Amino acid sequence: MRSLILAGAAGVLSVAGCVPMHEVGPGTSGRTASANPAKEIVARIVGDTEDVWDALFIAMGNPPYPKPAVVIFSGQMQSACGSVSAAAGPFYCPADRKVYLDTAFFSELSRRFDAPGDFAPAYLIVHEIGHHVQNVLGTMQQFEGAVSRIEERQRNQLQVRLELQADCYTGVWAYFVQKRNLLEPRDLEKGLPAAVAVGDTFTHGAAAQRIGWFKQGLATGDPRQCDTFAASQP
Repeated sequence: MRSLILAGAAGVLSVAGCVPMHEVGPGTSGRTASANPAKEIVARIVGDTEDVWDALFIAMGNPPYPKPAVVIFSGQMQSACGSVSAAAGPFYCPADRKVYLDTAFFSELSRRFDAPGDFAPAYLIVHEIGHHVQNVLGTMQQFEGAVSRIEERQRNQLQVRLELQADCYTGVWAYFVQKRNLLEPRDLEKGLPAAVAVGDTFTHGAAAQRIGWFKQGLATGDPRQCDTFAASQP
């Protein structure tokens, strides 16, 4: 991936923990958003997802895409969904519509899974943005309503479908990145297996399932082709 020099707005970014709290309003260029390199990379990735989903929401006849907030933190902090720690990896909280990121996790990702470059961390960030899209479109609300009435095994099966849909939405984003010649075959070869290795199989699906749904989004660029809940076998 070519340094993820991606066009787009930076979104609403805040930095917590060891770095002083700082917010960047929508429409601010990621190139000038901060002197913090990790924050700049996240801003570029998130900004690019905003461009993609802005256009897709218009194409699907939906109201304007509401941009999520992104919180970069160090160690541990509280969200509207409870405590968030680096050990959990990137996390989306539907209650406050924020993505929580500890960028130290990305260094660990590279070390543990031999995933150099930008694609694996980009995948994980965009996967969490996929959960934001699910939240905005009402999918998460339907999911929560369904899981409150079924047993644990069925809840886990629905959870897998929710995660696989976020993987497919990540593929939709990658479709548009690829159209701009910013995604190369070696990015997928190295970064994709590492990215899908994060998260347990029990709730996220097997690696083959995750890659399969990512490729579904990558091949079509159409979120409507990401209905994992309608698939007989996700």
